[in-house]
Amino acid sequence: MQGRANHFVLFSAVFACAAAWMCASPTQGWAVEALPAPSTPTQSTAAPVTNGFPIASDARLAGDEKQTRFIVDFDTKVPIRAFALADPYRIVIDLPQINFRLPSAANGASRGLIKAFRYGLVMPGGSRIVLELAGPAKIAKADMLDAANGQPARLVIELDSVDRTAFVAALSAEKAPELRPSVSMADATSSVPAADAAKDDPRPVVVLDPGHGGIDNGTQSASGIAEKTLVLDFALALRDQMEKGGKYRVVLTRADDTFIPLNDRVKIARAQSAALFVSIHADALPRGEGDAQGATIYTLSDRASDAEAQRLADAENRADAIGGVDLTEEPTEVADILIDLAQRETKTFSNSFARTLMREMKGATRLHKNPLKSAGFRVLKAPDVPSVLIELGYVSNKGDLKQLISEQWRTKTVGAVSQAIDSFFARRLVSAGKPN
Repeated sequence: MQGRANHFVLFSAVFACAAAWMCASPTQGWAVEALPAPSTPTQSTAAPVTNGFPIASDARLAGDEKQTRFIVDFDTKVPIRAFALADPYRIVIDLPQINFRLPSAANGASRGLIKAFRYGLVMPGGSRIVLELAGPAKIAKADMLDAANGQPARLVIELDSVDRTAFVAALSAEKAPELRPSVSMADATSSVPAADAAKDDPRPVVVLDPGHGGIDNGTQSASGIAEKTLVLDFALALRDQMEKGGKYRVVLTRADDTFIPLNDRVKIARAQSAALFVSIHADALPRGEGDAQGATIYTLSDRASDAEAQRLADAENRADAIGGVDLTEEPTEVADILIDLAQRETKTFSNSFARTLMREMKGATRLHKNPLKSAGFRVLKAPDVPSVLIELGYVSNKGDLKQLISEQWRTKTVGAVSQAIDSFFARRLVSAGKPN
């Protein structure tokens, strides 16, 4: 309730200022999305299957560098959707939720046009297989075959080698289908308490977002340590530290090895009326591109923010563009101004927290030579939630990796981040208490 009341006060003031901005032209720009790094194959488990989902029991490759076939055996026929992605070259196959019981030998298998593949649950009701390609290739055939002649139901993907020009032309002609879960987002985030259940809790809500998870390992060290595990451990420790003080209601976007889509992470923060969103990651440089070290703190870039303001002003998004305020009845130019002003306010708080975080972390861990940066990360785009993204270090750097796996380092750095959060809210309370 307090979060919504704050929104009401904010937008009462914004409406009063809107007329003064009517003649201003909103700045426009293009958003640049920061995409997660490719991950390595997910390890399958041999746990007994009791949930009744279709079972994938075997996978194999055939062919050569000109034509390659990917085959998966299922206990029943399931619908599939397949499409290509570039840079790096990949084929993505979306399926309903599957129990993957593939033999361990399938992990890391490569042949012809396919240099590796990975698989896993991407959301409740939806699974995905990603084929990492050795070069550009087109989908010549994508079928799910019925069981016949003693053979089980089979997924068959046939790939033909093509050049870059033909690959890009095929991409522009096709639109990648959206993977839709068979259950609601609320089920995907069942570990997150409903906002209604805590509406009488006056404490500010802080959402911690450990990056990646599930099929998406994120970056990975040479020794096989996955980013998704490092950042989850850090987020859980930070949650425990913050809950000891009792000042905040702490919400995690994921508390286990679960894949949560980027947009859903933002939805969780907004559904909880979050007062702060902290996304936690670890970086890596590709082999041969030098070395880098130290933690980096990101805020949303100006260009991405301006493009997002324009996108959010579209009529279909106005009903819930900012903190539940209904803008459907407002003229387009007024809606644009209100959204832009709200984002300016949010950006100010985000930048303030980023500077506080840098000062606190400086005494606990090594920082990058340029520790404050901005980029178009989708998880930072909530227009009404101050948001930052922390890259704790580089798993590609031996010194950083040694810290990232150190419990002593984690405890010290968690303390620094927790102190930064305390300082951020203390200043906001003092500012809010000043007379006009």
